[in-house]
Amino acid sequence: MTRISLLDTAHGIVRSHLQPGDLALDATVGNGYDTVFLARCVAASGHVYGFDVQQQAIFNTRERLRNEGLLDRVSLFQACHAEMSGFIPETAAGRIQAVMFNLGYLPGGDKSLITQAGSTLAALQAVCGLLSKQGLMAVMAYPGHAGGDREAEALRHWCERLAEQESFRLQVFLSSDDQPKAPRLFVIRKQADLL
Repeated sequence: MTRISLLDTAHGIVRSHLQPGDLALDATVGNGYDTVFLARCVAASGHVYGFDVQQQAIFNTRERLRNEGLLDRVSLFQACHAEMSGFIPETAAGRIQAVMFNLGYLPGGDKSLITQAGSTLAALQAVCGLLSKQGLMAVMAYPGHAGGDREAEALRHWCERLAEQESFRLQVFLSSDDQPKAPRLFVIRKQADLL
């Protein structure tokens, strides 16, 4: 059986959606891989806003962006993703085309420092107000680590309630290892024609 890379799936969906000059947001920059990916997608005329609570994550991401020559198109904030609305310029509100969340812990970092369901749901709610009318969110959840199962379940319930509104559409992607602890990708799209 061919393994399905959910990160590749997320990148493919976001890549097909973003255009040069767009605004994007990385809600959990981690080691900067998604941030670099988004910065390439929006090109020099676009901009990415990135958030993480850990200083090491911001440092790692800044270095990765500097090495790739992309630092000038990204604003990084050491802050909780639940507080992102306070850092995004008013002129960007309602214009964010894509948002990526990669939940869990910082790879290579302290595994006891994890994203939490409460702050993640608050961040997702905030993103609903920041997205453009055609915007999308790609959220990777990892129920296979301590605390990840609670967060993934809370995320699933939140997404299902959001999808009950006519202005949002939800897709859930499972890895080929569809086990209870396997990662999940949630893609939420605003539907402009219904707003």
